[in-house]
Amino acid sequence: MGLFDNEPFYRIGKLPPYVFSVINEMKAQARADGKDVIDLGMGNPDGATPSIVVNKLAEAARNERNHRYSMSRGIPRLRDEITKCYETNYGVKLDPEKEALVAMGAKDAIAHLLFAVIGPGDPVVIPDPCYPIHQWGVVMAEGEACNLAMPSPESFLERLEDLYRKKVKPPKMILVSFPHNPTTQCVDKSFFETLVSMAHRHGTMIVHDFAYADLSFEHVRPPSILEIPGAKEVAVEIFSMSKSYNMAGWRIGFCLGNPKMISALGRIKSYLDYGAFQPIQIASIIALRECKEEARKIRDVYRKRRDVLVAGLNRADWMVKPPPATMFLWAKIPEKYQSVGSLEFAKMLLQEALVAVSPGIGFGPHGEGYIRFALIENEHRTRQAARGIRKLLCG
Repeated sequence: MGLFDNEPFYRIGKLPPYVFSVINEMKAQARADGKDVIDLGMGNPDGATPSIVVNKLAEAARNERNHRYSMSRGIPRLRDEITKCYETNYGVKLDPEKEALVAMGAKDAIAHLLFAVIGPGDPVVIPDPCYPIHQWGVVMAEGEACNLAMPSPESFLERLEDLYRKKVKPPKMILVSFPHNPTTQCVDKSFFETLVSMAHRHGTMIVHDFAYADLSFEHVRPPSILEIPGAKEVAVEIFSMSKSYNMAGWRIGFCLGNPKMISALGRIKSYLDYGAFQPIQIASIIALRECKEEARKIRDVYRKRRDVLVAGLNRADWMVKPPPATMFLWAKIPEKYQSVGSLEFAKMLLQEALVAVSPGIGFGPHGEGYIRFALIENEHRTRQAARGIRKLLCG
């Protein structure tokens, strides 16, 4: 027996078993057995990064000056470019020196920001269900994760107002994400106006994870929280290159907005890293500057896959509505299988239909009863998945 076998490490002991690993292990075993599993689980984009971006990366990587350490806050030209995009897209003016920071992806920005600004026992309000790093990032930072059920954005605001009235220690932070992963719900500016007003009244920080900013299937662009007057006094927004430009593996994201929170994140990062590989940052400038049409094409790919999956599930008598945004479909488990729970139902889909999905319980207690499909297979494979599910559900 090893020296540490009976003693969990302090922070690791706070984390529950990773629910998604159960499905991942089953998927790996099925594929090892030669089975053709269609993976609609992890939100991992399958498309290629735009060629103009890849070419710029290769060019920059051949320049030996770019092989040195970069800057933990991100190179100035990339910070300039993201602030120009915000002014063009949202009418928001940002100071690239004080109100913009480059991170190694949205997860990196959220987790390190929580370490920077949250102390032991600080309450952080999160919608439930939620993207796992939102809840467990708080736990790892030793804050108190206050999960509020979110059947709808309006009900979340009502519960939040009620929490402010009842809780002795008001929330230190509210961490939200719209368009929302996993439920795909969207909000308009009035939601953020109410949220910013609450934050001002109660002295609360807001973090808005805007990872799906460009993956809306409606005609109205999802709003940035920074469009709201007074938002920069209380809020930051996290934007990611991963989904908009098929750059998930490149690990580039941004934290934008409140200068004090940006400064705190920058100081933490200065101890932890020297920033992303500089050629990646240089190529990201090209993506932001020249790939708006590519981003629209990527969105349309997800829209077509969404329509194929929704139609296929409806033919299987699993009646679902088309999601308004994101690269996901959040589906209530058919009534016949509600009693088995989301993890067991996900296992069933994998074993019987050869389709891997994410069980809703992995996104929080209020995710139980649902599963999440990721639109990460082409239309042919998506139809194949729907046929397998139909065979399971309809016999």
